[in-house]
Amino acid sequence: MTAQEAKIVQGNKDLPTESGADALLRSGLKLTHLRMLVAIEDYGQISAAAEAMHISQPAASRMLSEMETIVKAALYERVARGVVLTPFGEALARRARKIVLELREASREMAEMKTGKGGSVFIGSVTAPAISLAVPAIRKVTAAYPGIEINVQVETSNVLARELLAARHDFIIGRIPDDLNPRQFIIEEIGVEKACLIVRNGHPLLERPSVSLADLPDYEWVFQPPGTLLRRTLEDIFIAERVPLPDNIVNTSSLVLTAALVCNSDAIAPVAIDMAKFFAGQSSQAGEIRILNTDFDIGLKPYALVTTRERALPPSARLLYDTILEESRASSTA
Repeated sequence: MTAQEAKIVQGNKDLPTESGADALLRSGLKLTHLRMLVAIEDYGQISAAAEAMHISQPAASRMLSEMETIVKAALYERVARGVVLTPFGEALARRARKIVLELREASREMAEMKTGKGGSVFIGSVTAPAISLAVPAIRKVTAAYPGIEINVQVETSNVLARELLAARHDFIIGRIPDDLNPRQFIIEEIGVEKACLIVRNGHPLLERPSVSLADLPDYEWVFQPPGTLLRRTLEDIFIAERVPLPDNIVNTSSLVLTAALVCNSDAIAPVAIDMAKFFAGQSSQAGEIRILNTDFDIGLKPYALVTTRERALPPSARLLYDTILEESRASSTA
């Protein structure tokens, strides 16, 4: 039996058995302990968790050892690429995250009361609804309530869903990745995103009235990172039509870098149609982007307003959420 296994067995024997819910309250656990456990779950490495908490790695290791002594159970174990929580660690981290989150919300609410501001909202969105829904909703909310501060991250759903679970967003507009448990979320479907292919003005393929899939593999491509929805959708289209996948690929989640690469080469990139139209309407170099006319469609799964089940939206976030929902309903009937 390894030392770690011995710790877990001993933990089963020695877990606090006091009646009621106050055993851990009197055990000596501190808020910093709880924050460390949450950081370990988020980052999977003691060094990264220590950096996130602005402490040294030895101090983080001592803190973990203190926690295991207090709860009399092994909370983590080392693996090839870092550390993972044991079932005991996962149970405590799940509750610890709620406690840390509630304190963060209390701090936020008190700060807003002291400054007299209308509140802060943190949202994330995939590209298309960020332009078509979030922008007009933000304009309405900030016009009616000038004190509200709105923070927006535009990223892939893979990133945004994890940011939401880590309580870095109040809600997101996107999709639930296949590798996450959908039971953790509340989903309000609000729209369907369509994509297209963009190239630079003067690209050789623009001379053709319509481009087929077989015309595309030999060109350089700018893709979102592997595993993202748009990337998988394009790959599935190539595979279904038995057309070889492109070999010359640059991977980036940055729309600015995507536009720069397309404008300065013969590269092709898939993007949301709303973003392509936005680029094409600019007076800068991005205005040189053109939408490639293809004989196939690129349809993506519907996107949704997504919140976590165990967290209520603060009033300012609820206001923006409801306004985006209204925008989606108005656009669907227009």
